[in-house]
Amino acid sequence: MQRPMTGLALTLTALLGANALLRADEGMWTFDNLPVQKMKAKYGFAPDAAWLDHVRLSAVRFPGGSGSFISKDGLVLTNHHVGHGWIERVSDPTHDYVQDGFVARGHGQEIPVPGLELRTLMTLENVTGALDQAVPAGATDAQAARARKETLARLAQEGEARTGLTFEPVVLYQGGETWLYAYKVHKDVRLVMAPEYAVAAFGKDWDNFSFPRHDLDFSLFRVYENGKPYTPSHFLRWSDQGVKYGDLTFMVGHPGRTSRLETLAQMEAARDVLNPLRVRSLERSLKALHGFAATGPEAARQVSGALMGMENGYKVYVNETEGLHNAEAMAKVAAAEKELRAKVAQDPKLQASTGESWTLIEKAMIRRCGSAKETAFVNARNSQLLGFALGVARFQEEAAKPAAQRGSGLRSEADLAKRKARLKLDDDFNPEREKAIFAQGLQEALEELGASHPFVTLMLEGRTPAVAAQALVDGSRLQDPAVRAALLEGGPKALQDSRDPLVVLARKVNVLTQAGRKQEEEIQAVIAEHGARIAKARFAAYGKANYPDATFTLRLTYGSIETYRANGTLVQPFTTFGGLYDRADGWGPEAEAHSWALPARWKDRRNAVNPSTPYNFISSNDIIGGNSGSPVLDRKGELVGLVFDGNIESMPSRFYFDPRFNRAVSVDARAIVEALTKIYDAPALVQEIQSK
Repeated sequence: MQRPMTGLALTLTALLGANALLRADEGMWTFDNLPVQKMKAKYGFAPDAAWLDHVRLSAVRFPGGSGSFISKDGLVLTNHHVGHGWIERVSDPTHDYVQDGFVARGHGQEIPVPGLELRTLMTLENVTGALDQAVPAGATDAQAARARKETLARLAQEGEARTGLTFEPVVLYQGGETWLYAYKVHKDVRLVMAPEYAVAAFGKDWDNFSFPRHDLDFSLFRVYENGKPYTPSHFLRWSDQGVKYGDLTFMVGHPGRTSRLETLAQMEAARDVLNPLRVRSLERSLKALHGFAATGPEAARQVSGALMGMENGYKVYVNETEGLHNAEAMAKVAAAEKELRAKVAQDPKLQASTGESWTLIEKAMIRRCGSAKETAFVNARNSQLLGFALGVARFQEEAAKPAAQRGSGLRSEADLAKRKARLKLDDDFNPEREKAIFAQGLQEALEELGASHPFVTLMLEGRTPAVAAQALVDGSRLQDPAVRAALLEGGPKALQDSRDPLVVLARKVNVLTQAGRKQEEEIQAVIAEHGARIAKARFAAYGKANYPDATFTLRLTYGSIETYRANGTLVQPFTTFGGLYDRADGWGPEAEAHSWALPARWKDRRNAVNPSTPYNFISSNDIIGGNSGSPVLDRKGELVGLVFDGNIESMPSRFYFDPRFNRAVSVDARAIVEALTKIYDAPALVQEIQSK
């Protein structure tokens, strides 16, 4: 991804609050609160309850992304990059499905994907009132937060016992509303089809976040239940007509996180301290992963998914930070905040509850920024083995407490069992990769914290990061699944008695970080409580005319196939198969480490495809990370595309949306059918997805 256009006059309409009319097609809307009148005014159409129920029950959530059921036999469509890590996981040195692609020629060839779980949102319930009633009069911020957490946990447990579904708390409007979303969890998921990485990510990192674009970024999975293909209650029909310039489009997916309703102090902290720390960390991590990948093809295969995610994240943080330096945008944030504070000051009740909230959040962010480096680098995130041991230590620590004193999500025995089950290593654990990444993390801590910092001296003991990482990994028995199981099942005694060097370190790191974790809990309690008060004040002033920040929960966005101005012209709304081959020819297969080289079968079948078939398109839908894999729908709720990216101008959209330039980038549904038919010889899959 290149950097955004300099001097671009970015608007910040979402952060002006609901007192200003939301421009164009902005908004990641919850299913209970759609701007129906606004849709009808612009497009003469708004979805009804039956339409919404149908697409909600057709949608699925992937780890980190979105997808949808597209057949009566549980076929699921998502992006290749959403499925990339799972495709990588079922590959091996003799079957590289990332590089070579994969097509199952029948259910018997579909590959089980261990650990992959998909979720369908079945019900959603607003529990805000019940939580408010649980807070005793005169409660402190911490007491109020604890009362709400305990009540929320109880309601979730009761719901799970009643329905057998998995309940998740969902906080909207910075705490203004709290909901319980109930999911059906699909645990038997199998790989059906994936194109080659070279065509799914054509142009590699150079073309990332650009348009015109030529990526066939899709993959197919299937959900099974009781050993047979699952029959969903709803699935999306494939459009016969496709879309054209100007058509209305909907996207149904799970945007991960936006911060459009945060305070000015929170945004300034991200701009000045928190994001720059992340950028520096990602730079080092990328260097380490590229170094490991260079050791051989198998090493490159093992980290291809991690590299793709890190490169993507790096560009996002760089460009959203640049967006926070936009003086016009930040002035509008400040103006919106000033307006809301003035409204609060005019209402004695709101002033009593919320008048000091902005100041208290600002103080909390000062504390967070002051400890940000410590928080970021005193951890075990660069080592799977140490991370496992530290996870066991903290699990045992929480499990030993009375239920009411445990952290959020660990109140019941069922909660503890779920946390315990998550304490495991990746199935594709590799000791050499572990050493390389662990060494990078230790080097990072040394550079950021200094050689005399207690964490650094504890980890290194006078050694270089590389030597320390090698000694710790080679000297640990935690690579043995039986040893890990014994540590996890043996309780506090097994943890305390262990002389494994990484377990010993984990115990010490756990003690070393206790004060920092307690401080972060205090900071978060203030931000959560007073963010909720500000959100409630915004409700009182403006109502629910605006949409809540993204929370990786199901949302609907609407827009249209729409161009924008760039480089002195208008950007074309569609690319085609012909454009793909033209770009490959224009660069040649050797350029920039084969970034535009096509797979062999794509070259062999060049004359078989229709060069005019639409390939990718842009639309004005409001999206962010997590929306990847969201189906693009027409008015009938039929599938016309698959979103996989935003353009470069949309990178600051975590904080604001600019309708003049923000565009979502999608694979055209017609391109998927054309490729399955004429490149991959998969008529059975085409018949399945086109069946009504």
